Amino acid sequence: MGKSVIFNQLTGSNQIIGNWPGKTVDRAEGTLSFEGYEIRVIDLPGIYSFSTFSMEEIVSRNYVALEKPDAVINVVDASVLERNLFFTLQLLEMDAPLVLVLNQVDVAKNKGIIIDKDKLSALLGVPVVFATAIRGEGIYEAVREAVKVAASKPKPKHLTYRKDLEEQIEKLQGIIETENLTFGYPSRWVAIKLLEGDTEITELAAEKSKNLILQTKRMGEEFEKHCQEKCFSIIASERYALANSIVASSLQQDEVWHPFTDKLEWFTTHRVFGYVTAFAVIGGLLLWTFFVGTTLSDLISRGLNLIHPINSELSASAPILSIILNGFWGGIDAGLTLIIPFVIPFYLLLALIEDSGLLIRVAFMMDSAMHKIGLHGKALIPIILGYGCSVPAIHSCKIMETRRERLLAAFAITFAPCSARTIVLFGMVGLFVGIQWALLLYVVNLAIIFAMGRIAMKAVPGKSTGLIMEMSSFKQPSLKVVLKQTWTRTKSLIYIVFPIYIVGGALIQVLYIYDILTPISNVMYPLTVLWLGLPAFAGVLLLLGAVRKELIILGAVAILGTTNLLVGFTSVQLVVMALVAMLYIPCVSTMAILGKEFGWKAAALISLSNIGTALLFGGLTFHLLTLLA
Repeated sequence: MGKSVIFNQLTGSNQIIGNWPGKTVDRAEGTLSFEGYEIRVIDLPGIYSFSTFSMEEIVSRNYVALEKPDAVINVVDASVLERNLFFTLQLLEMDAPLVLVLNQVDVAKNKGIIIDKDKLSALLGVPVVFATAIRGEGIYEAVREAVKVAASKPKPKHLTYRKDLEEQIEKLQGIIETENLTFGYPSRWVAIKLLEGDTEITELAAEKSKNLILQTKRMGEEFEKHCQEKCFSIIASERYALANSIVASSLQQDEVWHPFTDKLEWFTTHRVFGYVTAFAVIGGLLLWTFFVGTTLSDLISRGLNLIHPINSELSASAPILSIILNGFWGGIDAGLTLIIPFVIPFYLLLALIEDSGLLIRVAFMMDSAMHKIGLHGKALIPIILGYGCSVPAIHSCKIMETRRERLLAAFAITFAPCSARTIVLFGMVGLFVGIQWALLLYVVNLAIIFAMGRIAMKAVPGKSTGLIMEMSSFKQPSLKVVLKQTWTRTKSLIYIVFPIYIVGGALIQVLYIYDILTPISNVMYPLTVLWLGLPAFAGVLLLLGAVRKELIILGAVAILGTTNLLVGFTSVQLVVMALVAMLYIPCVSTMAILGKEFGWKAAALISLSNIGTALLFGGLTFHLLTLLA
């Protein structure tokens, strides 16, 4: 807990993000200058064991064992120390040059937990550092201890398990050393993994020594018969027993405190109130975005109305220049009043929800619902991130265990209304039709995601896995982290996309006024006008939206020459336009990441599903609303 926060504080902007060689797992690397040392810092994937259940675990253990880093900083949550020591003991089994960083000591103190740092260090045989990473406390001490470990290379302490288990481990270790078998891993660790039945280590051992495999099988069967329990379960129990013993000797909690966060934990994971919380979080995010965005939009609009950038005399003397300038101003106007006011509050509250620990509770509560579409609750995290931007959300699907689940999650994300789609929804429907219609479209969208997920689950064979994820403690969000996260997500919009709005607004207005876009409108007339009931120029808007969804609003403003969209649309048409925009083909960036992650065939099939769904529900909605009107 706090691993990536510490990495970011150590490396700052000196980071390189990529994939591990031959793997799809993220690799973050940076550099740190510390007291004359130039240190290379690697951020390993966040894991809880050295099993072979996920690619992240394999990548991490191979790096620690085979690359032999000078020091390993193991960051654990001090408030749940016993649970986290399970992984620390596995690092010690691997003879890792370890520094143990107990993060969130402030949370532990709030729970009445007192940790004897020196006693814990003596029991484990490694340096222990207290830290509150979010405030930068303990970071310097952690690096200082890591440098000491790297320089002195202390001999790791040999932690022992119960006698009969140690006898089995020592026998296998003796065979490995007698036969001079080299695995790249410590011989004791290999012996333990062989007893556990680790698939990768067993296959590796089988290539080197049939005798070792035969002896492992014989000893394992005898040991299991003696203990009436599977070997992997025995070893896991021993690790937890040792962790419990260490914690009992180094931790005190004379008075059990029940802070407010414990009550909040109970409420947000309750079988009834938990669902209320989950829907309240999602609904609150939307309402906050709308009301704050609407207020900001109104204030900015009033300010811009005082500006008259286009000289009326210019329209007569230089009409083309006048059109271009009007287009430029239209892009600025649309960006400042219909787009940016909704983006910033959305990302701000999303960062607060993430940093507080509330988002992971929502994912936990939605686990059963996710299983209905072949996923588990962990998939809700990428899906909610998809409400910000589909590209990083699809990229984050790597947290899912299987390709099937990653593909199903990515498919669901393409239907989730990203911030750009949310802008279209609020900028078209929320402002000009009513917030109740915007919220209704969100409910419809969720129902469509569920329905399409069910169809995709049937089409892609396989089973979904259970939910195993860290439930970190609630904490007070850090204003610094929240603002940094918000800025990271919005800066590209301001630096890169906003200039596109300005130039694009001018270009669209010129092309439309000189009838260059008319052929496109004519070709799409049967779909846009006859089936969807939209204005003829909507075909152009849909094509623009395939590049970036905000361009739908920008194009409408440029074509109509005003930010009042009711000039060119009826209320029903705005509802239909927003619904189609929420569902049809994601932007080109999303298509690119889909093609990269899953192949272009899968990307094409997903796109066709989006288009077909959008046209079907868009047309049905128009005809239904027309009948009811």
